[in-house]
Amino acid sequence: MSAPLVYLTRKECFSACHRLHSPFLSEEANRQVYGKCNNPNGHGHNYTVEVTVRGPVDPKTGMVMNITDLKQYMDQTIMRKLDHLNLDKDVPYFKNLASTTENVAIFIWDSLKLVMPKPDLLYEVKIYETDKNSVIYRGQKFDANHHYHNNDLSSNDNVCSTNLSSDSDS
Repeated sequence: MSAPLVYLTRKECFSACHRLHSPFLSEEANRQVYGKCNNPNGHGHNYTVEVTVRGPVDPKTGMVMNITDLKQYMDQTIMRKLDHLNLDKDVPYFKNLASTTENVAIFIWDSLKLVMPKPDLLYEVKIYETDKNSVIYRGQKFDANHHYHNNDLSSNDNVCSTNLSSDSDS
């Protein structure tokens, strides 16, 4: 007997600043790649993060996950670790990694996986960097042979994700 599969999403907003700068590029290359977002003094965003879990509805509780628990996991991994901080200077994860929205999404995904008792329920992290730009991460890996590796091999809907360039209003 199969149970209905339901997607549950919670949204949080956090503010943080950063400088788009890669330690793997020269100063000139960083200026060319990141433009005004490579400003040595940085810039900030009011990010909106949507975390979606997916799973069967528990017949006893009527829930995929208690939304209060999801709120606590997001508070622990997003609000306490990223809100009102300088991503490059205050978050060790970004010490040698460009703090693009793509990498922020991966950071949040990995952090949630560590604190959730049932990490397989995590389906998607979506971050709106601006009203026009968003990034979606579903835990997929992409190898050198250009093959996607899904966390959930029973589903083909994990193959596509939206990934718009960071920090661009165009």
